Amino acid sequence: MAKRQGFTLIEMTIVLFIISLLVLIVLPNLNGQRKRAQEIHRHAMVTVVQGQVTAYLDEYPHGHPDLSSLQKTGYLSEQQVKQAQQEGITIQGDRAHDQEK
Repeated sequence: MAKRQGFTLIEMTIVLFIISLLVLIVLPNLNGQRKRAQEIHRHAMVTVVQGQVTAYLDEYPHGHPDLSSLQKTGYLSEQQVKQAQQEGITIQGDRAHDQEK
C-alpha cells in the first residue's frame, strides 16, 4: 500500500500555534513603533513651527504669531498648519508647544 503524503492534524496544529505566537509577539511591537513614530513626527512639527515663529519675530519684532498669521505671511503652508493643528501644537508667546506633553 502506498504511503500518503501530507501533514497530520497535530503538525498543522503546531504550525498554527507557532504562527499565533509570532503574531502575538509582533503586533504589540508594531503598535509601539507606530506610537514612537508619531511622537517623533510631533516633535519635528514643533521644531518646524518654532523655527518659523523665530523667523516671523525676526521680521515682525512686535508681532504676536499664531498659526494663522504664520500661514498668511508665508512662513507655514496650509498643509503644515493643518498638521500642526492635528498634532495639538499651539504657540504661546514666542514658543511653540505640544499639547500632548
